[in-house]
Formats: sequence, structure tokens, C-alpha cells
Amino acid sequence: MVVTAFLVNSFTAQESGGNPAGVVLNADALSDNKKLAIAQEIGFSETAFVSRDPEADFAVSFFTTTTEVDFCGHATLAVFSTLFRHGLVKAGSYTQRTKAGLLGVSIDESGLVTMEQALPQFLGTFRYDEIAKLIGLDVSVLSSTKMPIEVISTGLADIIVPVPYGTLDKISCDDSLIADFSKVHNVVGIHAFELENTQSTITASCRNFAPLFGISEESATGSASGALACYLTKHVFRNSNNHFVFEQGRAMGCSSLITASVESNNRQIKKVIVGGTANEIGTRRISVS
Repeated sequence: MVVTAFLVNSFTAQESGGNPAGVVLNADALSDNKKLAIAQEIGFSETAFVSRDPEADFAVSFFTTTTEVDFCGHATLAVFSTLFRHGLVKAGSYTQRTKAGLLGVSIDESGLVTMEQALPQFLGTFRYDEIAKLIGLDVSVLSSTKMPIEVISTGLADIIVPVPYGTLDKISCDDSLIADFSKVHNVVGIHAFELENTQSTITASCRNFAPLFGISEESATGSASGALACYLTKHVFRNSNNHFVFEQGRAMGCSSLITASVESNNRQIKKVIVGGTANEIGTRRISVS
């Protein structure tokens, strides 16, 4: 069997930057072992596999180079951008079945993709000293934000870590420590951010580390952006409706832009939506035995 994989950069900023994902369409006949082998051959942080579903428009599964994960934001963007670009769907609203639930996705006429994420689960907090040693910052630096370090999931559980402005690029991670810590605490990894000044069009700049899943650092993370949007709605911008723009990947020389919106009522979050644009950068034909 020969499978065609589309290679797509997601969350691009003016058609540059972004985070690459693989997309395999018509994946109904592929076993999980074959999907993992394809993902390993492609070598990106995630590859998405699209199949038919009796209720949703599509069933989508996501594989890193080491395992299957419940959801991936940038790979979802890659999927629906690919479907739209190749004329397999028109602008409109669709549903995808993922292991994180049945989620809505919309495409506008320009190809902008926005995706609904699962409602947030606030799963606990960590002390500053527990996280400081993982990311190479002094405890006093982390504690100076006076903001909590909190685990939030809108599909995948990430540790949301605020750092003072000007500190984000100074993070120096210990991959083995983060991987071990993530395994013990059942999280994907760390999503660190620094708030930009109020005059900037960017709400926050971010870095994401998930070495437990073979991702030392990622240049755009949709699921964690949804979690961060919920964190900011809970702790910083306590409005009923918030819209954010996040920059990620600067430290990798691959800046990406991610939009996120949160709708809430009486501080209860009702909807989380993450969006962006994507560019196809090529295809690969992979033999699967």
C-alpha cells in the first residue's frame, strides 16, 4: 500500500512560519500501527488521519512519532485547510470526531480555519519551585508574576506557566526532567507565555515543550492556545467575551500566529475557539506494508 501524505504548515504568519503537520486522507483502512509508522516516517510533531464517520463529517485521529494523542490543534487546521484547498469541502461549518470529543470546525472563503475545542478542565496547580527547575529559571523570577501555574485541558492537559516580560526567550529546558515530570503528572508538557504590552496587537508570546511525546519545542500549538485563552479569561481578562492573538515559535526562528476566542457567562466558559491559516508545502508518498 502506498499512502500520500500532505505536508502542511499551520498557523502561518503572512504565509511564513507555522508548525508542520502531516495529513493523510481516506485513512479508513489504516490500523493504528500503520498510522504510527506513517507518522514516524513523516517525522513531524503530529500527523492527522482522516476517515469516514457515521455521524460527524469526518473522524480524525492524531499521531506523534511515539504515540496517538487525543487532539491536535495545528493538525486539525492542516486537515481542513487541505480539504478546502483541494476542493473536497467548501467554506462552511463541519464536525470532526476526535478522542477529545465531537468538535466543530469552520472555514471561511479565504481559507481561514477556526476550530472549537473542548470546554476547559482546570486540573490543579503547581508550586513555582516545582516548575522553575524544569525550565531553567530562578524561583524568584517565576514567583514575581504573582500568577498561578495551572494545568488546563481543552483537549490535552498542558501546564500553563506565566513568566515575566522579557524572560520567555531565556527559558532553557531540561527535556528529560520535563518528560519525567509530565509522565508522573499525566500532562502533555509545558506551555509558557509572557504577556505583551497593551499597545501590541499580540496578546502574549508563547513557547511549548512536550518532550514526553518526542517534541522538544513546538512552533505553534493549537490545543495549548485554547488552554491559555481560558487561563487568561479566568485570571487576567475577566470579560464575558475575549479574543486573543498569540505568537509562538520566535525562539525557533519560526514565528507563528494563533487566534483564540473565549465566550463565557458569569465566569463560566461556554465556548473555546482557536483559528489560523495554513500553507501546503509538499506531499510525500509512503509505502506501508
